[in-house]
Amino acid sequence: MVVFDLSGTTVEDDNAVAKSLHQAAIENGLQLPLSEFEKTIGTNKIHLYQYHIAKSLGRDISFEDFERKSFPDLYEQAMKIFECYSVIMLNYYKEYVKAMPGTEDVFTWCREKNIKVVTDTGFHRDINNAIMDGLGWLKNGLIDLSVDIETTHGVGRPAPYMIFHAMQQLGVQSVHEVVKIGDTPADLLSGFNAGCAGNIGVLSGANTKETLSKYPHTHMLNSINDLPELLT
Repeated sequence: MVVFDLSGTTVEDDNAVAKSLHQAAIENGLQLPLSEFEKTIGTNKIHLYQYHIAKSLGRDISFEDFERKSFPDLYEQAMKIFECYSVIMLNYYKEYVKAMPGTEDVFTWCREKNIKVVTDTGFHRDINNAIMDGLGWLKNGLIDLSVDIETTHGVGRPAPYMIFHAMQQLGVQSVHEVVKIGDTPADLLSGFNAGCAGNIGVLSGANTKETLSKYPHTHMLNSINDLPELLT
């Protein structure tokens, strides 16, 4: 089974996720550079705002502990920013959704090799559905399963539970038969925490090789187009 990230890995977005997160933060008084969101996308966006608010208040928390910490006192403030972000992001994907070049060929190759194809994302269900509706991957049978953070009751990356859910749903019994691929530190941490046989960073999204190389990985690829050769 291969678990593919969406935005920046299989879905083009011109860094729109980080830009939308940043825009909503600035509009609501959370003054952070765009780079902070580029490094932390791929996560539960409500929790992401709680995390950044907590950091701005001087609280000591590392990104590796992202899903180990909770900030109930910051939930209301985070939700206000998140609701603004959701409008920006949903409007973007309703107007513009496009697969990364070669993505559907890679999906087809995997299915021809009897490799299960899964997408996972830090998006909530409404945005994930907008992407799936726009691209038709589930409807057309290009992928076996699409997982978002609502599937795992809001617990997203870097926790491994979206990967485990996909394994359970598709009858994959061993993490030694699973590959995770994505363009964010959150992707690599989730693959590492799941114990995946392959934990692959791709350079097609918001993060550079220098950034991704700091996190656990087995391989680094320019794009998912290099995946079939690697798996072969």
